[in-house]
Amino acid sequence: MSKTTSNALQKRAGAALAIRCFSALVGGYAAAAGLASLLARLLPIDRVEATLWGMLAAFVFYAALGLWAFHEPRLWRVTGIIWGIALLSGATLFALGVRP
Repeated sequence: MSKTTSNALQKRAGAALAIRCFSALVGGYAAAAGLASLLARLLPIDRVEATLWGMLAAFVFYAALGLWAFHEPRLWRVTGIIWGIALLSGATLFALGVRP
């Protein structure tokens, strides 16, 4: 393998790792926050308790998404699922509106 091919592969692998890290850190945070807010919005208990349970669940969501992001071998699946969860949970929260 030539030196230029090796350099191109290294750059591509580095870019893939950077995208995976960004999706795990930023996208995982957005997805965990969206899921926690959605959980707090949908739980049929008092607002304070629902917020507390949502915040506790956010730690689990974030850790699970972060670990999965580096376990899954396909980058397109990682980015699609993590950012999809973030967008869908945010859109659902927007559609549901404020809790009565």
